[in-house]
Amino acid sequence: LTKLLCLLQAAAGILCYVGAYVFITYDDYDHFFEDVYTLIPAVVIIAVGTLLFIIGLIGCCATIRESRCGLATFVIILLLVFITEVVVVVLGYIYRAKVVEDEVDHSIQKVYNGYNGTNPDAASRAIDYVQRQLRCCGIHNYSDWENTVWFKQTKNNSVPLSCCKAGLSNCTGSLTRPMDLYSEGCEVLVVKKLQEIMMYVIWAALAFAAIQLLGMLCACIVLCRRSRDPAYELLITGGTYA
Repeated sequence: LTKLLCLLQAAAGILCYVGAYVFITYDDYDHFFEDVYTLIPAVVIIAVGTLLFIIGLIGCCATIRESRCGLATFVIILLLVFITEVVVVVLGYIYRAKVVEDEVDHSIQKVYNGYNGTNPDAASRAIDYVQRQLRCCGIHNYSDWENTVWFKQTKNNSVPLSCCKAGLSNCTGSLTRPMDLYSEGCEVLVVKKLQEIMMYVIWAALAFAAIQLLGMLCACIVLCRRSRDPAYELLITGGTYA
């Protein structure tokens, strides 16, 4: 049981890391969302990681002091966290399947229309970051830029330099040289990236739910053995064992 408790402590740290990773990644893509509920899985998984750390401490104390009450509390809290992780898995799977796609599709046109290449604001930096990071250009392809306010104002028949393929030093973003530009649109790749992130959350929650289930089983076995041990009962009540 002691080794398992140490494993729970390590699991708590990894869960918090996964939640933090989702937060950091969300910060790069948050302009493609309009609702904050996209952060719910990350919030829940960080909360679960914190609870796991506290639960590990409770379990350690209960094991050292050989407290049946402490072990029972440990099992109950572990069960509640287990149920929470199951909810995270379900929410993450549902969110990954359709909601991400709908959310990105609903907001991406607005984000591109708000692009300002001469004085980049946060939304403009987000677009440039996504296009460089995912190696894409426009919503469906580079021709989508022709319908944006920025393109019409500049009147130079060019797309942002973030559309230029990596390694090309002489690329100006001109539509007269489409071979210099990324041909794939960003919408599909953004959806795919965010769905991958949600899968990290799902797999992390499943893995540590299995660890918690093992912890509950071990704690229950210890409780059952101690409840059948007459010497243990006498020591608890202050009696003597001859």
